[in-house]
Amino acid sequence: MQLYCNALTQYSRLKTREVKIGNLLLGNGHPIRLQTMTTTDTMDTMATVEQTIRCIEAGAELVRITAPSKKEAENLLHIKNELRKRGYDTPLVADIHFTPNAAEIAAKIVEKVRVNPGNYVDKKKFEQIDYTDAEYVEEIERIRERFTLLVRICKEHGTAMRIGTNHGSLSDRIMSRYGDTPIGMVESAMEFLRIARSEDYHNIILSMKASNPQVMVQAYRLLIQQMEQEFGECYPLHLGVTEAGDGEDGRVKSAAGIGTLLEDGIGDTVRVSLTEDPEFEIPVCRDIVKRYTVKDNIGFKHSTAGKVPAIEKVPYDPFHYKRRTTFSVGNIGGKQVPVVIADFSKISSITPAHLVAIGYSYDEATDKWNIGDAAADYIFTGNQVLNFALPGTLKVIVYPATWLNCNDQEKYLPIFDTAGFAAAENKSKQLNFVIVDCYNDETAINDYTHIEKLANDPTVVLCLSSTNKTSMTSIRRMFMELIEKQIQNPVVIISDSNWITPDEHLIHYSTECGALLLDGFGDGICLGMSTESYEQSALANMDTSGRNYSINQSVEQFINSSAFSILQATRTRISKTEYISCPSCGRTLFDLQETTAKIRSVTNHLKGVKIAIMGCIVNGPGEMADADFGYVGSGVGKITLYKGKEIMKRNIDSEIAVTELINLLKESDAWVNPA
Repeated sequence: MQLYCNALTQYSRLKTREVKIGNLLLGNGHPIRLQTMTTTDTMDTMATVEQTIRCIEAGAELVRITAPSKKEAENLLHIKNELRKRGYDTPLVADIHFTPNAAEIAAKIVEKVRVNPGNYVDKKKFEQIDYTDAEYVEEIERIRERFTLLVRICKEHGTAMRIGTNHGSLSDRIMSRYGDTPIGMVESAMEFLRIARSEDYHNIILSMKASNPQVMVQAYRLLIQQMEQEFGECYPLHLGVTEAGDGEDGRVKSAAGIGTLLEDGIGDTVRVSLTEDPEFEIPVCRDIVKRYTVKDNIGFKHSTAGKVPAIEKVPYDPFHYKRRTTFSVGNIGGKQVPVVIADFSKISSITPAHLVAIGYSYDEATDKWNIGDAAADYIFTGNQVLNFALPGTLKVIVYPATWLNCNDQEKYLPIFDTAGFAAAENKSKQLNFVIVDCYNDETAINDYTHIEKLANDPTVVLCLSSTNKTSMTSIRRMFMELIEKQIQNPVVIISDSNWITPDEHLIHYSTECGALLLDGFGDGICLGMSTESYEQSALANMDTSGRNYSINQSVEQFINSSAFSILQATRTRISKTEYISCPSCGRTLFDLQETTAKIRSVTNHLKGVKIAIMGCIVNGPGEMADADFGYVGSGVGKITLYKGKEIMKRNIDSEIAVTELINLLKESDAWVNPA
């Protein structure tokens, strides 16, 4: 199997062509560039200029502006001139959907145009059409005729281009042959890329965006493989999870998708699509990217000191999701959803009140515990035995010496290192956790003197961590070792953060755990912090209220919420409603942030339901392909409601649209009353 990156066991940037965007160089080892997109009306020149300046001053190296028709494309000249007059030379990108005429105008004005091959020339009517080979070729020739004109304009004016495929807006022609799949996304872009190359035009960036990080990651990997096979080279890649949403969920989903690829050296520019003001996207982009650009930072570093062995043959399919086969140990492994382990070892005296942070609340009047959908399954307390009765479903993990002295060895479970487990005379008959510091531990699992005593032991759950500088790749390499040696013990992924701010922690956890979960690895996660990070975070109480969203909670609550958000983003354990919310732009027909908050407030109890909130017909229904229900702007003050891709209620007055959405959920048996 041809790899999609330079190496799976160490960090190395993927070699891509160099592209020039105005005065900015991208690809070919240049720094990973940060970008965002304005949300103002493009015809409001001064508002767009002012917002663009805020984005630039926040750190944006490219700024994208929508140009849905010829008049907006023409107004890009006034916007550009005003920015240049004020001394800003940051390259501008015109965002084009449906309208080739607008692209051809914009390409003569701005430094880059973005076209979506699913709707630039192609039809998108959500019709199931069977194309004969002759009809298919005829469509390609029609695209070639129109797209070549834009290519020649870009070539003449030195304008760069992004061929930006979106999972939810594939053309009927592509859908008829490939379906709604990652390979269909790849072929959609490749058709346009082949046309550009036939004109000897190479100033091109590509993207494979989806609201589902799993689909997005697979599509980028397949695109790289296809470019290498067909051309023997790769073009620069723009990374993004489209319609990621807002707050914690938007950041987790973006970091899981983007970070998974960046870990393997893939990606030349990133945009985080948050339903927030665009300048708030840039700090998140920076937090994601700085893990790979700051040589001496406190988190990720490039070297693994040569301890992780290379892999000659990948023992799993990185292009198609399949969960690693494991047996069950209690409620861990097999076909069960991944568990969450909460680390309480830094709390000096644990009380029932602490359990509220991880989803458990005690009612004195009824003498009962109430358990939430996002309640941790285990807590790790180190050497601490609790002096109160626990909820029936919750168990405690402790060190072996403490476990030996416990009266209740059913409720309390031991955690060993590999050498300790091999030497132990007393072990749990039901469940033993065994922790491994992958490829940085002399007693690691590839040491057969110890592995023979735990491999496929029906009581052993492995806990894989790594103190190597590239911990994700070290843990992934260990998963490959388990597969090759046919060791099917379930595995809990341990991720410890040495960062400081909530966003940094969130991105660290989402990247490291997300990258493994998206490849089918992991039967549970446990998130932790270094003592210094924990103390600093506890002191700050995880407060980010100065930003566009607020955490403002205890460290334990933040970590537990992060764990469940990561599992939700990777589609491995669903514990809450999922919102697919576009980031807004000049096409948006209502206040997205306000509307998203309103819809969230009345639907956030609908576990497992996916609701898309789209500002206009460009993003919806196309880019909400993954949603169960859609709330889409269809005109000023008008909303159209969808069930899947089917229109259910058209052009509703926005004042009653949220109520009508609830009625649609009830009619579809997707509604339950809040508890």
